[in-house]
Amino acid sequence: MTRIAVIDKSKCNPAKCNYICRSVCPINRAEESECIVIDDADKKVKVVEELCIDKCSICIKKCPFGALSIVNLPSELNEDPIHRYSENGFVLYNLPVPIFGKVVGVIGRNGIGKSTAVKILAGLIKPNLGKFDREVNNKEIVDYFKGTEAQSYFQKLLNKEIKVSYKPQQVDLIPKQFNGKVIDLLKKADEKNKLNEIVDTLDLKKILDRDIKNVSGGELQRIAIAVTVLRDANVYFFDEPTSYLDIKQRLKISKFIRSLANDKTAVMVIEHDLIILDYMADLIHLMFGKEAIYGITSHVKTTKVGINTYLSGYSKDENMRFRSKPINFIKPQTNESMTGQLLTQWPGFEKAFGSFKLKAESGKIHNDEVIGVLGENGIGKTSFVKTLANIDNNDEKIPVKISYKTQYLKAEDDLVINLLQEAIQKYNNQLIKPLGLEKLFTRNLQELSGGELQRVAIAHCLSKDADIFLLDEPSAYLDVEQRILVSKVINEIVYLKNKAAIVVDHDLLFIDYLSDKLIIFEGVPAEHGVANTPQTLVSGMTNFLKDLQISFRRDEENNRPRANKIDSQLDKQQKADGKLYYG
Repeated sequence: MTRIAVIDKSKCNPAKCNYICRSVCPINRAEESECIVIDDADKKVKVVEELCIDKCSICIKKCPFGALSIVNLPSELNEDPIHRYSENGFVLYNLPVPIFGKVVGVIGRNGIGKSTAVKILAGLIKPNLGKFDREVNNKEIVDYFKGTEAQSYFQKLLNKEIKVSYKPQQVDLIPKQFNGKVIDLLKKADEKNKLNEIVDTLDLKKILDRDIKNVSGGELQRIAIAVTVLRDANVYFFDEPTSYLDIKQRLKISKFIRSLANDKTAVMVIEHDLIILDYMADLIHLMFGKEAIYGITSHVKTTKVGINTYLSGYSKDENMRFRSKPINFIKPQTNESMTGQLLTQWPGFEKAFGSFKLKAESGKIHNDEVIGVLGENGIGKTSFVKTLANIDNNDEKIPVKISYKTQYLKAEDDLVINLLQEAIQKYNNQLIKPLGLEKLFTRNLQELSGGELQRVAIAHCLSKDADIFLLDEPSAYLDVEQRILVSKVINEIVYLKNKAAIVVDHDLLFIDYLSDKLIIFEGVPAEHGVANTPQTLVSGMTNFLKDLQISFRRDEENNRPRANKIDSQLDKQQKADGKLYYG
């Protein structure tokens, strides 16, 4: 069995622990050889993996900063890695492979190498085949994949027969890398002379003359997609193309990305929104492993089988279990029965925010109830919850205690453990452990990734003494498993405290898993919005899907909602029956 040791050098702090891991290591103490040694380059520790004792873990438990991880790889994994960042660094096994004429999806947890794999395929990272101490030549790379489709891909990539265009995950970095107007960036990228066509398709006409530093996250995402497809390429990679987009935009982008694939063009997509991935991809690669330690890529599967395998937590092809329990969905109730006693209610109101007009119908919320909020970007969802929470003014709409998690997270200069004191003291088992926050305690909030900061913010919000928890886009930056986990955590806290929650989000599967009722927004983005009164999940989703002109069925294996293909027999039948949501 192969054992790997990974050290997070950013956490390793010998000045404060005096190399305690070295002093407790049984191999070191035997004084015959040293398993944990001091790295001459940075004076931090490194582990000689060949000497590490199976199931020892003493150094891991004693390290006060959580810098050490030593794991046994699955016995079924009997091949060399495709890439390792450094000695005692993250290890990646296998790669997904683009297929011409198909959209290939990649699904997996954060931190297990999805972006690394795509960057290798895009030629942005040269794989080292685990030989981090020397340069690997191109022949070695091609020979590594001998007899597989990846061999042909890399041979063509090296021969420049494949031209790649890559959309990175972090679109928020674009304003830091480019100065000027949106139109200037698009003109610079336009190698196909299709600028006007792409601008119309991606609804970018209104912002062409705007400075790139003054556009929203959703606009940046669409700009990044436009830049990617304007490149003259035959293999396109999209790393999380729907972040910051509302459901209408997500469906439109997914259709557009699907349209790129043909006999001469391959498309690969990393995506955490399962409904959109299901809608967009023809085939799926799963990636599993341990966050920041190692990642394994599965064989390619059909989209339905791939997503269901991922939710089941066990891949038969690889004989690997990567989650202890399967994820299943419950068919929603169609009746109007209350979840609990009436907690509070709000009157109908109208408000102006500059030129934008918001109208809200009256509503009620009950104990033990979670209300999901759905609608386009720029239609007043955040303004609505802020008004209910009395964030920006003094005309309070709900006479109860509110705990509010904002849409845009700002990290203060403070340690995680200081911010989460209340959660640690009162809800360690309900918040800290499920969200995996213990290992973040000694980190500064400003050092956290988007997903880490999101989980901290959710825990902070839910730990407060409040009657209603308002969470604005809590699924942002989270992977599929984290989204399901967060939905369970929100429900558990609501039931434990006998309180309620209102959750704004764009991930329909997340909202489906989480919500008892829905508030549906209608209107025209940036002009006016209407918040309808809360309604049952089924009636709310039916009305919402009617506006989108799509229908959903339930997967027979796990009851997850799936979007029907437009004008398919099932789509036509459900629309004729008026059952757009569950079939």
